[in-house]
Amino acid sequence: MLIIAVILFGALVGAAAQLLLGRSRKGIDWAMAFVSGLGGSFVGGLLISLLAGDGLELRPSGIIGSLVGAVIVTAVWQWWGRRAKRTA
Repeated sequence: MLIIAVILFGALVGAAAQLLLGRSRKGIDWAMAFVSGLGGSFVGGLLISLLAGDGLELRPSGIIGSLVGAVIVTAVWQWWGRRAKRTA
């Protein structure tokens, strides 16, 4: 059950990252939301939680770190996609 909750949370955080970066005009790319949400949640959430001294428990610092990490992963993904389209 925890795995399903983590996957859903990651997808929602990834979707929120896309909305923050202005992707809402085109709709949400759920594959990108899933990958960036999970990656960002893992890296950002874990890093911020450990730096804040919260450990591995669910705290607001981890949630904020997850969102920041997902925004960074989404921004890099979108930049990479635009770069690949220009060179093709």
